[in-house]
Amino acid sequence: MSTPPSESILSLPVSAAGDAESTAKSSLLEQEVVLLFEQLRNPLLRYLLSLGLPIHDGEEIVQEVFLLLFQHLQSGKPRHNLRGWVFRVAHNLGLKQCSRQRQHRMAEPSESLMEWHLDPGPNPEEQLARGQRQERLLAVLRALPEQDQHCLHLRAEGLRYREIAEVLGMSLGAVSLSISRSLARLDRADGR
Repeated sequence: MSTPPSESILSLPVSAAGDAESTAKSSLLEQEVVLLFEQLRNPLLRYLLSLGLPIHDGEEIVQEVFLLLFQHLQSGKPRHNLRGWVFRVAHNLGLKQCSRQRQHRMAEPSESLMEWHLDPGPNPEEQLARGQRQERLLAVLRALPEQDQHCLHLRAEGLRYREIAEVLGMSLGAVSLSISRSLARLDRADGR
């Protein structure tokens, strides 16, 4: 008859028991990181694309973020607000990559997300009106200060004001003011 797993670990030499415990802990961390990856991959990738990164760069950064998250958790560092931590790291890596791209190529602008996901209307008139509206709103969005754009994109990904403040290193009041001001500008441009 085999011994139950808990007893078999106890019967192992001290170093083997420590290795088994370490392996089990590492496996739990892997599962936690995989679960967070599944939950946050798409919102994180959309946010990185909103910074103007090509999709392949965004996907590489997402992978790097979750590798860093695993290392962060494995080293026993703080676990509070991992979602905010993930977006903060992605934000910083995304900005570094954008900076590298600007240095290496000052040529053609990247396609916007809105151009990739045009929703065809039932008739040409509605398509034209929708296209003009999108162009107007995108122009207003591009004219916003960079910090306001980041706040809006993070809010669109579902982050709470407090998480946005943490990701961007702003005060909660500054985030609230930025989002309110940006939404008011978009409303005015939309004729509401």
